[in-house]
Amino acid sequence: MTAPVDLQHILSCVDGYDPDALRVDQALDILRAGIKPVQTTEKLAIRAALGRVLAHDLISPIDVPSHDNSAMDGYALRSSDLATQGDTVLTIAGRGLAGHAFDGDVPPRSAVRIMTGAVMPEGCDTVVPQELCHVEGATLTLPPGRVRPGDNRRLRGEDLARGKAALPAGKLLRPADLGLLASLGLSEVPVRRRLRVAIVSSGDELRSVGQPLDPGCVYDSNRYTLWGMLERLGCDVIDLGVVPDNPQAVETSLRHAAECADVVLTSGGVSVGEADYLRSTLAALGEVLFWRIAMRPGRPLAFGQLHGDAHRAWLFGLPGNPVAVMVTFYALVRPALLHGMGALDMPQPLLRARSTQALRKRPGRTEYQRGLLAALPGGGWQVSPLGNQGAGVLSSMSQAHGLIVLHHDQETVQAGEDVDVLLFEGLV
Repeated sequence: MTAPVDLQHILSCVDGYDPDALRVDQALDILRAGIKPVQTTEKLAIRAALGRVLAHDLISPIDVPSHDNSAMDGYALRSSDLATQGDTVLTIAGRGLAGHAFDGDVPPRSAVRIMTGAVMPEGCDTVVPQELCHVEGATLTLPPGRVRPGDNRRLRGEDLARGKAALPAGKLLRPADLGLLASLGLSEVPVRRRLRVAIVSSGDELRSVGQPLDPGCVYDSNRYTLWGMLERLGCDVIDLGVVPDNPQAVETSLRHAAECADVVLTSGGVSVGEADYLRSTLAALGEVLFWRIAMRPGRPLAFGQLHGDAHRAWLFGLPGNPVAVMVTFYALVRPALLHGMGALDMPQPLLRARSTQALRKRPGRTEYQRGLLAALPGGGWQVSPLGNQGAGVLSSMSQAHGLIVLHHDQETVQAGEDVDVLLFEGLV
């Protein structure tokens, strides 16, 4: 069960808190202070662990590699046998292959033919690439200055040392991590359980896909974009459908959501319109820490905690406009959910790019514009804002490569100036 909110303690963690002008960075501080990571863990086969959060520090049970070995095809030798002047001439004493080590002693002034990954013969500390050598029969000739002591040798444990941390707790497991786990001979890994996230849309005008579209109504897209972003993040998604503008229906839906989920995401109903019952219902069912953010789009955004009969859930009341839903998710909800999953703090994947146009901006809020990226001929990137930046134009989010981030204190950007771009493809 989620612990009750200590509202004053959470807000005291934010310097300069102003409920009427809450900065994006301040909102993120509130979210991190309020949301506690899930503690339940489970063990999964490594092929089922992609995208999951590592529950504990993972200690390497072995050295990787387990022996000194060759980094390339060539000849293993003692660096002490290298001539200080003129050519080095050595006798080839045998060969070693990956999985089939050279078996025997290496006599003085001798070399061993060796393949990439093969165990270094006893006493040898250097590998000379085969293309640098001249070989006739069993004699190897190496011109001076072609190799230095220790070249092209991988040391035992240089990748991972036995008894050392291989992966830290909170690591969001990526494909390379699965390979690393396999290199340690591990078949299972401890991970935190998935976050359960319920999604609800609010509004009499909304229709679900497959229903007739009555006059004045629109199909609900928000549950589908939210589902996609949550699935990509690795959450268990509970779709509670569309709730009409009816106080009792809204309360019933939110009570149910609080019982079955760790986090509830609603879209629509957090403004001050007469039919927006969600706001009043939230205040009745729990604590709300903030109602709006100094950002565009996405100013009306609520965050707090819902009380069910036996369970509590964190709640984000997102705006109703489709673009605002996605922008607030990427800017605020996603980092908060990663924190709730127990993941290590990760910086937003921002790219510096040259703006092709002037971007009007006034200080006092963070603004997000959809942008298209293009590579510059001399290196680097440029970004162009899409023409229609309306909060209801979902097609622009589909076309965009990312969001141009105009920070809280930033002023109008002139054409040719660099800006930050939040990359969609960099988001989990």
